[in-house]
Amino acid sequence: MKVSILILASAALIGGAVCSVQAAPSDYMPSSDKSAPDNSAQNVRDRDSNSMTPMDQSNKPEDIDLTKRVRQAVESDSNLSTDAKNVKIITVDGVVWLRGPVKSVQEKAEIARAAHDIAGPTNVHDQLEIAREARGE
Repeated sequence: MKVSILILASAALIGGAVCSVQAAPSDYMPSSDKSAPDNSAQNVRDRDSNSMTPMDQSNKPEDIDLTKRVRQAVESDSNLSTDAKNVKIITVDGVVWLRGPVKSVQEKAEIARAAHDIAGPTNVHDQLEIAREARGE
């Protein structure tokens, strides 16, 4: 009898825990913005075999070191936004690709300058994008 009560109590607790975490993601969005984000264009672009993604990062020690030094330069710049500090930095054979959204032309230029200073101006592909809000769209 005690065993069956324990089993029923355990099942009720587990069932309650499972039910309690089934909130819709939109429940957590601010009430002013219930629209789903639309990044379809970026997803299509990233499927292009010519687009570099973090999965393309080389495992060569010199490429890892180059990525690390550029990342440290970006993260240490107190003038950059969180978005700018989270851009993708991908290095393959000594060539650095910069990808992702930044908030302003100034942020884009600062990140590119840091990468040029570290990797050399001919070894950087700047594919940073200024966020829509910053462009007034």
